Amino acid sequence: MSRTPNTHGGGARTNVNGLRFERLSNILKLISTQTELYVVENEIYNSESTHVATFYEKHGFYKLFLDRYHVDYRNLISAKLLPDSVIVTHDTVFIIEMKYQNSHGSVDEKLQTCDFKKKQYQKLCTPIGFKVEYIYLLNDWFNQKKFDDVFDYIDSVGCQYFIDILPLEIFGL
Repeated sequence: MSRTPNTHGGGARTNVNGLRFERLSNILKLISTQTELYVVENEIYNSESTHVATFYEKHGFYKLFLDRYHVDYRNLISAKLLPDSVIVTHDTVFIIEMKYQNSHGSVDEKLQTCDFKKKQYQKLCTPIGFKVEYIYLLNDWFNQKKFDDVFDYIDSVGCQYFIDILPLEIFGL
């Protein structure tokens, strides 16, 4: 059963221009395949050569982004969170967590931690003037009716999820 989109992004399969989920996806590599964008190292530019975003992974979010603003996570949160992928635009930090699963397990339980994690990232980013969006990119195994209550929860706490495709429109690129 396919979920229908909602105002928080929803999880519907869609034909919009976006990044398809692949196990062990490299989002930066996928962005570089888009005709309207190009990538130089971890910097993202539009077709007019205007810088539109910067990409980080795991520790790079701390070393290359937060350190530039003199943000020491140890002064703000209890433990370092390692995001799969991060896209930073002029005013928003998009945390993207990719979850792949093909049978029942702990990953589907981890989806319910998005509210806490988003709040932790907000503690890091709000003092330096950035909003935070927390997004799951899920493979199609999650496109099951049994996850409806989890998806409703994700929506209710202001996080987003997408199944198979991450639409570029959410980044405003």
